[in-house]
Amino acid sequence: MKNLNIINRIFFIGFISSMLLLGSCKKYWACKEENISSAGSNKSHNKGQNCMQCHNSTGEGEGCFNVAGTVYKADLQNSQTGGTVELYTEPNGAGTLKYTIAIDSKGNYYTTANVDYTGLYPKVTSPSGASIYMGSPLSTGACNSCHGSGSNKIGID
Repeated sequence: MKNLNIINRIFFIGFISSMLLLGSCKKYWACKEENISSAGSNKSHNKGQNCMQCHNSTGEGEGCFNVAGTVYKADLQNSQTGGTVELYTEPNGAGTLKYTIAIDSKGNYYTTANVDYTGLYPKVTSPSGASIYMGSPLSTGACNSCHGSGSNKIGID
């Protein structure tokens, strides 16, 4: 009987330990999943929302986004269906191009790639070739956390 109690305790401790380990795996593996927007893709969702509220180590989104947002047409109602977001070392597309992120068919762009965006300047180019620039450097990759809530949406034709 005493041996059975010891076995039960060992089993219980092992069970609890494995549950704790599984819980922490979600956090660990969530940021190992690749999820990058591509031209023509339509798998994104939640236009205009802060993507990083869900796409983080504890969120329900697939992968942990480093840079993400939404681009609209100039009317600021309809999504821009293509184009690119480029990140440069200097304002107005000057300096070195460090990263290019495609805008998908729903107007969203996102990447789980290891993008060091701090201090970089965005340039958004539409499929027609028109470009707009952000005059100040990035301090966050969660573009919709400002654009569309605290400042104007990103719009271009």
